[in-house]
Amino acid sequence: MTDARREAPAVARNRDAILEVLRGILPARGLLLEVASGSGEHALHFAPGFPDLAFQPSDPDPDARASIDAWCAGVANIRPALAIDAAAADWPLAQADAVLCINMIHIAPWVACEGLVSGAARILPAGAPLVLYGPFKHGGAHTASSNAEFDESLRARDPAWGVRDLEAVVAAAADAGFGPPAITAMPANNLTVAFRRSREGSPP
Repeated sequence: MTDARREAPAVARNRDAILEVLRGILPARGLLLEVASGSGEHALHFAPGFPDLAFQPSDPDPDARASIDAWCAGVANIRPALAIDAAAADWPLAQADAVLCINMIHIAPWVACEGLVSGAARILPAGAPLVLYGPFKHGGAHTASSNAEFDESLRARDPAWGVRDLEAVVAAAADAGFGPPAITAMPANNLTVAFRRSREGSPP
């Protein structure tokens, strides 16, 4: 039988640092939706640290979903992967207590970022977190030469891709009903950007 599990080398490098930050952000119980779960290795690593929190991985790619389910089979608090396109107007999930998205918005068109924040606003209650991780520009400039080179390689693959301006992401989230983010500097010139659903905001 063919092993459906994929391996993402970056996961081994960033999973412990991300988990440490998530411990101070995620609820102890409820339902976490991970958008663009990729190989599934992040969910596999994080779930044991939150035994009372149900993890709902998702990905639009059927091969990725097969990898997720293969890695996570038998883990009690990880559900089978859903097919979710962040840019879609409707997601097959009506409610969650947190949304997590790691290393997606720079390898997708900008509409995926807009869809991510508006979709999260639809399913999250007031005060619930939307957590993003990845590289960002600040004030229109890259924060490291390695990020500039990475951005160039992304745009060479697809002109619609690229490292996003943090200010543009914050503005899109605000438009969708999220408050100002808590930002944590991470290894390899990445950031964790954690928004909270505003009590005053309303989803688009």
